[in-house]
Amino acid sequence: MDAITPKNTFERAEELRRPTQEEAEEAVRTLIAWAGDDPQREGLIDTPKRVVNAYKEWFSGYAEDPVKYLSRTFEDVQGYDDIVMLRDIEVESHCEHHMAPFLGKAYVAYMPTQSVVGISKLARVVEIFSKRLQTQETMTQQICDAITESLAPMGVAVLIDAVHECMTTRGVHHRHVSTVTTQFTGVFKTDKDLRNRFLRLAGK
Repeated sequence: MDAITPKNTFERAEELRRPTQEEAEEAVRTLIAWAGDDPQREGLIDTPKRVVNAYKEWFSGYAEDPVKYLSRTFEDVQGYDDIVMLRDIEVESHCEHHMAPFLGKAYVAYMPTQSVVGISKLARVVEIFSKRLQTQETMTQQICDAITESLAPMGVAVLIDAVHECMTTRGVHHRHVSTVTTQFTGVFKTDKDLRNRFLRLAGK
């Protein structure tokens, strides 16, 4: 199966027929009733609207194209020729298997060629991909692909360290287990010393 690129993921989301607010709220009422409670109970009457509004925020990444945020670059780097790295980017996402949150940190670096991008844009790319139903492995790859496609750097390194509530609050109930995923391209893949330097800077 071919990897889904950031661009066609965005386009596919745009093509889907989106239910109305009322349909979404009715779906929440159905789930409340299925769980065994009364959706008309006083404490739950406004819950469907609150849940749907929360979903708008949690999954706002479907409405945005991450490549767009990386399109404005700067070529005047005064001879800078080393890695650009952001550490401790907050990751707040939901797993696509159980729709349970997974929370953690992302570490992103690239080796520029002739241009760099505003550092806030890198954090924004992480946020866009995290605000979708995800697997951590896929999200790691998508972040790497978006930076590679937009900046054509000499290499990209992405590391995500997150705790999955589908593992901590259900199933095996292991609360202190985190998942680490990595993706390296270009010089970060071929140069062991550079890759290890990235991992040291990430505290790994």
